[in-house]
Parts: sequence; C-alpha cells; structure tokens
Amino acid sequence: MAIRDLIQGNWLKKNVPVRREDWVSPFYSLQKEINRIFDNFFNELTPSRFFGDSFGSFMPSVDVKEKDDEFVVTAELPGMDAKDVDISISDDILTLRGEKKEEKEEKEGNYYRRECSYGSFHRDIPLPAEVETDKVEAEFKRGVLTVHLPKKPESQRKAKKIQVKTN
Repeated sequence: MAIRDLIQGNWLKKNVPVRREDWVSPFYSLQKEINRIFDNFFNELTPSRFFGDSFGSFMPSVDVKEKDDEFVVTAELPGMDAKDVDISISDDILTLRGEKKEEKEEKEGNYYRRECSYGSFHRDIPLPAEVETDKVEAEFKRGVLTVHLPKKPESQRKAKKIQVKTN
C-alpha cells in the first residue's frame, strides 16, 4: 500500500469518473447555474406574468370579514363609479364584475397628450355559510365597494358561555 492511499482525500477520489468541465474552472458550475436562471426568467417572460390573464384586466383588492350575523366584503375600485360594477350572488358565491375606462386629453400650447386606460375584472368569492339573498345591501363610496351579506339564522354560530370550575 502506498502512502498516498492513506491520505483521507484520496479515498474518495479512487475510481470516480471526473467530468472535465467541472475541474477546468472553479466558476464553471456557478456560470452554468446563472445561465439556467436567466434562461428560465426570459422564457417565462410573458404579458400575462405582469398584466394578468389578458391585457386590459386587473384584479382589485378584496377583503372578506365574517361577523356573527353577516359577511362584509370590501373591494377597492379606484377610478370607478357604481354604474361600472355588477354584483350578483348565486349558490353561496358572490360575483363582482366591472370595467374601468379612463381617457385623459390635454391640449395646451404646443403639445397634445391623450392617454387611455381600461381594464375589466371578475372575482368569484365563495361564502362559507348560506346568505339571505333578499337582504343583501351594497354601497359604493369614494372608490370602495362594501357589500353586507346577512347570514341565514340557521347558519349563524351560536355561542355558549362555559363556566370554569376551580378546586
């Protein structure tokens, strides 16, 4: 047995095939990984990644709060009016739809500027309890839509106080 066989680092190297590109440069694997990351990023660079499923769509922020006797759904819809929003409920699913259209035009001095923006949205919000559909109320104020959905009496949680005994 040779002395170099006793060196611990040589035990692992025995009969192990070595890929030439791995030992040519210590930075080869780093470069390979960075290339893979950039390739994945640019291959996935599609308009839907930034603009949703299609151009001209947006997704408003929606909060759903559950109270003892009702659900309160709040949606932020800046730049929209109540006439631009459609609300419906069926099978314990609240559906919010809307379309936003905005055009700005400026003519002043030697320049002319016109900007158009539009977008539509569709949100389906499942409700965990049955709602009295004939008592649902909605209000729209300063770009915020608030929908009050009263629960059916049998769906409301009943709380019972439990007495704690001490020894």
